[in-house]
Amino acid sequence: MNNFVITPSRLIIARQRLGMTLVDLAAASGISRRSLSYYEKGGASISRDSLQRLSVTLDVPESFFYRGDIEVIPVEAVSFRKLSKASARQRNMVLAEATLGVEFYELLSQNFLLPSSNIPTFDKVDPELAADMVRKRWGLSDRPISNMMHLIESKGVRVLSLNPSAKDIDAFCLTRDDTSYMFMNTSKTGERQRFDIAHELGHLVLHGGSDMSPADSREREQQANKFASEFLMPRSRILAQQLDNPTLERIFAAKRYWKVSALAMTHRLHAIGLLTDARYRACCIELADKGFRFDEPDGIVHESSSLLKQTIYGRGKRVSFADAGQALSLHMHEVKTYAAGLVPMLA
Repeated sequence: MNNFVITPSRLIIARQRLGMTLVDLAAASGISRRSLSYYEKGGASISRDSLQRLSVTLDVPESFFYRGDIEVIPVEAVSFRKLSKASARQRNMVLAEATLGVEFYELLSQNFLLPSSNIPTFDKVDPELAADMVRKRWGLSDRPISNMMHLIESKGVRVLSLNPSAKDIDAFCLTRDDTSYMFMNTSKTGERQRFDIAHELGHLVLHGGSDMSPADSREREQQANKFASEFLMPRSRILAQQLDNPTLERIFAAKRYWKVSALAMTHRLHAIGLLTDARYRACCIELADKGFRFDEPDGIVHESSSLLKQTIYGRGKRVSFADAGQALSLHMHEVKTYAAGLVPMLA
């Protein structure tokens, strides 16, 4: 019986991206945990039968295990939200998927001239001031930003979809080899997705040059939220709109103007001092009663990725999902998950 040598890191990432432990994989594949441990440490060759079992169980072509060594993105490099609620298994799963997502974009960059990074770093600046500085540097006025996803893509950020099975992890971002990536939860409303993009942009601007230590994650999240609020709803323009203690109808009009959620608009008005504490609490209760806590009735259309549309479906040269799957030794359905909710899923 012929034996084969596989790349240990490829086996690890294939397993982790499915949220599987060695025990899980042993039970599902019928291969002993000890043998799997040897394979992942590079201490043993593998039989044809075992290789086929791993391919089927982990849902990757056999050729995936022969590709070059791959370094999984470390947790310290990622701006995880709700970090305290996420299990180690969930974190490992999204980190493995993110690593493969980065490979997907590296493939695109080999075939297309993608926008270079233009994300400034203001790590010692107040979050709201930093947001104003970014707006000024990018030539933005204090008016609403028409499309957040197109904006950040034009500044060199690569956007991918986040696996919805990792429900305790929202959007997150990272920088690798001087390129920034955002992973988005596309199941959220269009308004909340815009805020998530602004929030992750805040991390890149405020924390891009430092490790994302779990010890100060709460402080970082608060800073990113302040950045996002100012970036999407600049204080100067909000004050000019004269929204002192507004009615709910005026809040609705303002949130449509700024393309944010009703709750985000309400929170912003309170933070600026245009809503009293009592009025703020009353508005939040009323909005929750009307279904605005988890949804956005009559909300905006989700923003889509212009970059992925052009590279996957563009006229002339393109890299289809099938092309990418073949180049990366992945099944086409998996490559499609990287763009799910960001571009149309055409046949």
